[in-house]
Amino acid sequence: MHTTRLVAALGVAPAVALLAACGSMSSGSMAPAFNQSTLPPAIQVPAGNKVAMETVGKGDITYECRDKANAPGQTEWVFVGPDAKLWDRGGKQVGKYYGPPATWESNDGSKLTATQLAVAPSGPTSLPFQLVKANPAVGSGAMTGVTYIQRVALQGGVAPAAVPCTPATKGQKQVVKYQADYIFWKAS
Repeated sequence: MHTTRLVAALGVAPAVALLAACGSMSSGSMAPAFNQSTLPPAIQVPAGNKVAMETVGKGDITYECRDKANAPGQTEWVFVGPDAKLWDRGGKQVGKYYGPPATWESNDGSKLTATQLAVAPSGPTSLPFQLVKANPAVGSGAMTGVTYIQRVALQGGVAPAAVPCTPATKGQKQVVKYQADYIFWKAS
């Protein structure tokens, strides 16, 4: 089919629409879209949003032994912050996740922070599922327009159980490995 003849026969707008539709057809080799139906309702993203990017975060969570809030003389491991690389599903590094404050940054320089809306248990040895509402992005790029981020498919990251947190060890830090999928959503 000759594009010029098609444009002349159909007019420019219908031809462009036809060509765009042909160009967006899937060959069937694409991975299925992320499905949140099996996640706890508290961390499901509201209708009116669509998946914009799926990443796998791999890195460390730092904890510090501190005084327990409202419990004089008691101590506990307190979450200090993450330090992870974000990878796309093909294994290419696309950004990083660090804090405090919790910040997701794309390799293109755009970045954002977010406000936690909900958490739900994911397992005894893993961080909880999480849903956050994104604050407006800084810079222009992949993080621009992100509305929500889900943390799912968790492995590890909980406070150290093998190392005691006592008044004598107050101030000590421990780093634990973790992995989680971060699903970025934008308004549809």
